[in-house]
Amino acid sequence: MSATTSTVPVSLTALLHGPDQPGLVARASGWIFDQGGNILHADQHRDTEAGIFFQRLEWIPSAAVEPNAAADQFRAFASSLGMQVRVASSTKRARVAIFVSKFDHCFHDLVLRWKAGEFNCDIVTVVSNHPDLAATAAGYGLPYRVIPVTAATKAAAEAKQIALLRELRVDLIIMARYMQVLSADFLANCGAPVINIHHSFLPAFAGGKPYHQAHARGVKLIGATAHYATSDLDEGPIIQQDVARVTHRHEVEDLIRMGRDLEKIVLAQAVRAHLGHRVLVYGNKTVVFD
Repeated sequence: MSATTSTVPVSLTALLHGPDQPGLVARASGWIFDQGGNILHADQHRDTEAGIFFQRLEWIPSAAVEPNAAADQFRAFASSLGMQVRVASSTKRARVAIFVSKFDHCFHDLVLRWKAGEFNCDIVTVVSNHPDLAATAAGYGLPYRVIPVTAATKAAAEAKQIALLRELRVDLIIMARYMQVLSADFLANCGAPVINIHHSFLPAFAGGKPYHQAHARGVKLIGATAHYATSDLDEGPIIQQDVARVTHRHEVEDLIRMGRDLEKIVLAQAVRAHLGHRVLVYGNKTVVFD
C-alpha cells in the first residue's frame, strides 16, 4: 500500500477598507485574476452612512510568484485605490498569550479547542497574577508565568508583562477572565491586540459584578461580550455577543452558571474570527465577515 502526500497551497487573506467608489469589487478581483491568482472567498460591506467600503479577500496567488511578494504587490495595489489594507499568509501561525486569574472555565475551553485544532495559532505563554492555575497549565504542557499585581506594583508588573510579550513575539493577547484592568500604557506598548471577555451584554452592566447588577435589575436576558480592550474600560470594539433568557426564578448563582457557558462560546467565537482574519476594526466598531 503506497502513501501519497499532498501539499496545501499557500493562501493570502486581505482585509481592506476605505472611501467607497464604483468598481472596487471588480478591480480587486480583476487584479487577482490578472496576476494568476484564484479567489477562494470574497465578501464585502458598504457603510452607506459613512461612505466606507470594507472587503475581505482570500486567494491562492500564482505559483510563479513567491507569496510574500504577492502580498506586497497587493498592498501596493490596494493603496493605489486609497484603501487601508492588511494581508496575512496561511503559513503564519499567530503567537498567542492567554492572561488568567483564578476563574478557569474560559481557559479550559480555549486550550481544549486549540488542542482540537480549532485555532490556527500557537499558545506560547499563560500569564497570571495568581499561582492557582499553574498546575492546570502544566497539565496542558503550557508555560505559566506568575506576575503578581497590586495597586502599588501595577506599573512594574505591567512592565514585566510587556517585556515577556515582546520577548515571545506575541501576536494576540486573550484575557480569559483576567481580573485586572489593563492600563493605557500597557495597551500602547504590549505590541499586540487584546481580546477581553466581559460577562454581560455590553453596554449594559459594565464594570464589576455584572450578574449581581443584572439580578438586582430583574433583567430577562443575560449576555456575554467579547471585545478588543482599549483604554476605556469595557468600551472597546465589540467582536461577538450572545444572550440567554432568564426569569424571576433564577438566583444570582444561576445567572453566573448560565453566563459561564455564554462566556466560553462568545470568547471562542471572537478568537476564531480574529485568527481567521475576519475582523476589521473601524472607529469603535467592527465588521466581522462570515
